[in-house]
Amino acid sequence: MALQSGDNEKPISFGYNSMSWKPKSGSNWTLLGLRLLAALAAAAATLVMALNKETKTFVVATIGTTPVNLTLTAKFQHTPAFVFFVIANTMASFHNLVMIIVDFLGTKFEHKGHLRYLIPAILDMLNVALVSGGANAAAFMAEVGKNGNSHARWDKICDKFDKFCDHGAGALIASFVALALMLIISVISILKLRANSKN
Repeated sequence: MALQSGDNEKPISFGYNSMSWKPKSGSNWTLLGLRLLAALAAAAATLVMALNKETKTFVVATIGTTPVNLTLTAKFQHTPAFVFFVIANTMASFHNLVMIIVDFLGTKFEHKGHLRYLIPAILDMLNVALVSGGANAAAFMAEVGKNGNSHARWDKICDKFDKFCDHGAGALIASFVALALMLIISVISILKLRANSKN
């Protein structure tokens, strides 16, 4: 049984399975802020894309003087790339929220070793890859929707479903903001792991 006193930076230890208390450093608050912003950006991208829907009626033919109408609906579920985009951003948002909670409760489960720094670093890198894949897949489909592809004979749809495309563009911007924040978070996690491994 050991009790350390003096400087506030030193943990107070009461044995092998004890709880220890360490004040939050500036870098931890920075990381928490970045995680919160990344979670909000990814959640915004998820919600905007998941709620993205537009229905329009087009005149496709005229029989005599009677127009024949066709009603079409554009939804994110119609494109697998957009479905993957929603799943990827949902997981990234959830991951960051869980990491924030773990950071606040982490002092209750303090343990020795590098796992405390290794696991977040690995998960952060996985989320960077996940959000990058989702955002880039959605960006590819957005480009096809805006300009079409004459070689594959894919028609553009953004001239007909402009609201759907505008909302999709907003979701893409939010996702790329989340991706940039996740890259910064991943770098900080790796630097913390590297610093801890030297101790």
